[in-house]
Amino acid sequence: MPLSAEFESLIAHSSWSASLTGAQLARVRQDSYERDYPAGATVCHRGVVADHWLGVIDGLVKVDTVTKGGRQTTFAGVPAGSWFGEGVLLKAELRPYSVVTLRDSKIGFVPRHTFEWLLDDSHSFCRFLIDQLNARCGYYVALIENARLHEAPARVAFCLAELFNPQLFPATNHTLNLSQEEIGRLSGLSRQNTNRALHELADAGLLRIEYGSVRILDLTGLRDYARADD
Repeated sequence: MPLSAEFESLIAHSSWSASLTGAQLARVRQDSYERDYPAGATVCHRGVVADHWLGVIDGLVKVDTVTKGGRQTTFAGVPAGSWFGEGVLLKAELRPYSVVTLRDSKIGFVPRHTFEWLLDDSHSFCRFLIDQLNARCGYYVALIENARLHEAPARVAFCLAELFNPQLFPATNHTLNLSQEEIGRLSGLSRQNTNRALHELADAGLLRIEYGSVRILDLTGLRDYARADD
């Protein structure tokens, strides 16, 4: 089945595709497929075999886990234009997290065999994955530090600023269509604490709170705020 124009655009504008040959790109397009999910749907369950590399064509997903006691932890939000899940494919392990949509989303799937073939066939794709894994490792180290050492405003600042990581999330728009509830889920805070943190960041001139969204006014300042106590 032919890919949608949106999925074709995601592939074409992804940095990993720029150095592929026409034949390599043709195989990626031939093997890949896409699915639509409503808000709150589970795209991938924790503990199942990871058979695909995932790209967010449209929408927003979260990567999280839930303990047996029902406690939920969100590791990351993944906006449109981003790819993720390469680590578990490389390790050939069961998926250690769930992928859940935060709003109606369209997800692209590149099968494991195609992903592994690209690794063997493309030096540039290998280079991309090294950079991707290095950036992701840095993100999670900073995430743990931020959650353990910083207060709510800095945690929200980090959550929002990291959505502009040029390696991991290269297509993020300065108007983030995120509700305060969604920002709270991504930063591990209650909606009330998220609201107070956002207003503190707005008072500092770093962002503007809009209906159902947040507009980033000073990305550099937001990043500095997230590291203010370092």
